[in-house]
Amino acid sequence: MKRFVILTAFVFAACAPPPPPKVAEPKPDPTTESWYGEAVTQLAGLNREAERLLRVGKPDEAAAAITKGQPLENRLLSAPYPTLAAMEAASDLDDLYGRMLLANGNVGWARLQFQKNVVRWRAWKPASEESARRLKQALAAVADCDRRL
Repeated sequence: MKRFVILTAFVFAACAPPPPPKVAEPKPDPTTESWYGEAVTQLAGLNREAERLLRVGKPDEAAAAITKGQPLENRLLSAPYPTLAAMEAASDLDDLYGRMLLANGNVGWARLQFQKNVVRWRAWKPASEESARRLKQALAAVADCDRRL
């Protein structure tokens, strides 16, 4: 009798409907959070500072500003759909880093930085005059690296 009860329980368990699918709650858009805009502003400020330091001949201090900006760039670009301002700030940081690497003779690494901008602006939607200008600038930088290799 025990076997019959156990067997019956297994049969009924096997015939039960599957559990309802788990509906994933949509994740909040990080671009709408307050930290996101602040991080964009902070990265743009670091870019301006690094650019200024490079112009006045302080590459070590510029390198420190660029290094400080990289975690911000990664955090901003981790959003599923980064804002245009975030993309521009990230692009500027990569361009600065690439130019600095090129000046130090690290042509291959510089090309990698410029290539990131080529991909970034080729894929940007909707295309605009600014995105076309940035793409053209990145392509020229990659071509310059290719001539030096």
